[in-house]
Amino acid sequence: MLPKKVSMLFFYVALAMTGLGQQNDHAGKKANASVSKGSHNHLDNTLLWRVSGNGLKRSSYLYGTMHVLCAEDATVSDSLKFVIKNCDQIYFELDMDNLSETLGALKYLRMNNGTKLSELLTKEEYAKVEAYFKQNSLPLSMFNRVKPFFISSLIGEQMMSCNGKEGEGGSFLSQKNGMEELIMRESKQYNKEIKGLETTEFQASIFDSIPYEKQAKELVTYIDSIDTYKAATLEMVKAYREQNLELLDSLSNKSDPGMEAEYMDLLLYGRNRHWVEQMPALMKENSLLFAVGAGHLPGEQGVINLLRKKGYRVTPMKNMSKNKDMESL
Repeated sequence: MLPKKVSMLFFYVALAMTGLGQQNDHAGKKANASVSKGSHNHLDNTLLWRVSGNGLKRSSYLYGTMHVLCAEDATVSDSLKFVIKNCDQIYFELDMDNLSETLGALKYLRMNNGTKLSELLTKEEYAKVEAYFKQNSLPLSMFNRVKPFFISSLIGEQMMSCNGKEGEGGSFLSQKNGMEELIMRESKQYNKEIKGLETTEFQASIFDSIPYEKQAKELVTYIDSIDTYKAATLEMVKAYREQNLELLDSLSNKSDPGMEAEYMDLLLYGRNRHWVEQMPALMKENSLLFAVGAGHLPGEQGVINLLRKKGYRVTPMKNMSKNKDMESL
C-alpha cells in the first residue's frame, strides 16, 4: 500500500483540475466571462453558507474549499468546527474516507491506448516540456504516459511556495494541506460519515472526454506562461484567504487562451448541476455539510444560485474563530 502522503498527492492532483484546485484549470474562461454578471445576487465574503427552507426539516451547509493550500493558510474556523460537530454527514466531491476511491485514482492517471505525451507534441514542444522538468528536477520519463492535465496540476502544486521546513521524506505536500483533509481530521472525533458527490471513475471520464492532444497543447501553454499563472495563483489564494467568492469568480473569468465552452461545462457547470440535482433528496432527512471547491459556489451557474433557483434559502454565515455566539448558528 502506498504511504498516505503519496496517495494524497494523487488525490490532490485529481481534484486540482476542478474548482479552485489550481489556476491552470482555465478551460473556457472567455465563455464563462459572458455569464459572470448574471442575475444572481451579490455574495457576502464568506466560505460558509446555510441551506434552509423549501421543506427541509434541518439546515444543511455549503463550504468552499481549496484543494491545495500552504499549511499556514489551511485552517478550520470555529464556525466550521461547529457545523462539522452538529451535522449528520459530510459530502466532498469524492469520498475521501474510501481508500479504494483515493487509491483508485492511480489507475486513471495514464492515458488510454498507451498514448505518450511525446506523440502528442512536436519535437520542439516536447523539448520545451523536457527542459522545464529538468530545470525543476522533475522526472519527465515517469510522466510520459500520464494525462497532461495531471502533469499541469503537479506543476501548479510545485510552484506554490510555502514557508516552513519540509517534513519526513522531503515531500512538498508536507508544507501543504487541502481543506478537505483538515475537515476530515476534525470530523474523526465525532465519527462523522464521509461521502462523495462523484466517483473517481466519473472524474476520470471527464478528463478522458477532453482530447489528449488538446490537454498536451494546454500543458505547453501553461509552461510558456508559468510566471503569469504563478501570479494568478497567488491572487486566487489571497482572495480565498479573504473569503471573497465574487473576486474568485472574477479572477477565474479573466480572459485566457482557454478551452471551448463545452469543456468548461464538463469541468464546472455540468458538475454543479449534477450536484444540485442530488442535494434535495440527500438533505431531506439529514443535516449535511457539502464541502466542495470554492470555484463551484459563485456565479449564475454556481451551486449557491442553482439552489436558490430551486427554492432554498442560501444565506451567508460568519466563517470565523473565537466567535462568542456560536450557539446562535
